[in-house]
Amino acid sequence: MSSPDPVIDANLAIALDALLAEHSVTRAAARLHTSPAAMSRTLARLRRILQDPLLVRAGQTMVPTPRAQALREEAAAVVRSLGALLSPGASVDPAGLRSTFTLQAADLVGAALAPGLLRLAQREAPGVSFRIRAEELEAGPALRDGRIDLEIGSIDHVDPETQVEELVSLRMVAAVRPGHPLAEGPLTPARLAAAQHVAVSRRGRFTGPLDTALAEQNLHRRVSVVLPSHLAAMALAARSDVVCLVPAALPGAAPSPLTHDAGALGLHLLDIPLALPPLTIGMAWHPRHTADGAHRWLRDAVRRTLRTPTAASEITVADAIDPE
Repeated sequence: MSSPDPVIDANLAIALDALLAEHSVTRAAARLHTSPAAMSRTLARLRRILQDPLLVRAGQTMVPTPRAQALREEAAAVVRSLGALLSPGASVDPAGLRSTFTLQAADLVGAALAPGLLRLAQREAPGVSFRIRAEELEAGPALRDGRIDLEIGSIDHVDPETQVEELVSLRMVAAVRPGHPLAEGPLTPARLAAAQHVAVSRRGRFTGPLDTALAEQNLHRRVSVVLPSHLAAMALAARSDVVCLVPAALPGAAPSPLTHDAGALGLHLLDIPLALPPLTIGMAWHPRHTADGAHRWLRDAVRRTLRTPTAASEITVADAIDPE
């Protein structure tokens, strides 16, 4: 009856390589940061498995057997392969990437992202393309299934598998057309509530945090229309008397690319005299992409685009809505 095959142990290959390189139990132990006694036991185990003494005493030194000499290069090659297999992934050269990344974002976020991402890709990764989808998929399953690479926006779903990183915190301001009555004189909660409003909601909701803040002062606003798109709401505010809420940088922070499109439409931005919760824009991805070099470049590109004031679009929303 034959004996069972020995269990493959990568540590034995590493120990064999050290012993055959050093020709000394003591020096091999020091190389692998273990004790001479432990290395001596490992040598005994290798001798049993290989059925060869491997190292034999010759005076004050130890010399390899012919079998050990034959194994020397093979053992070293195995250890090099193990090191390559188990080492962290090599960094990716963006210039060599040939990828299409799919991002899911609200229209305002997508409009702020696209120009900056395009400039970064042209400069660093010319083989990269971007597909920016509207918020049409349930982000958790879409990230899990690989239908999108990143979700960018206000991350409100709770999924233990999802990695989330906050990018920027913004405040909401009121945007009105030039000459709007609210642009004259101080803006008070009562004047803000008395104006007509456009609300932005993919689900068709008429109320939001502003209504909660107004209700605390026994005020109620009139929402004349609900639109699913921030860009459409801003375009309407630029051509009518409705008030639109848009995100702007917090006081003392760098200007936000997300506010650029309001300025491009000629809208005036007014500070809201109420305590509204900040809007946090983040990005979410599936953990299988965390260590991937190409995805790391993508995440860094999104960070730089949304955190850098110069990332604001050179092609204005006004051009897109009313092209010459």
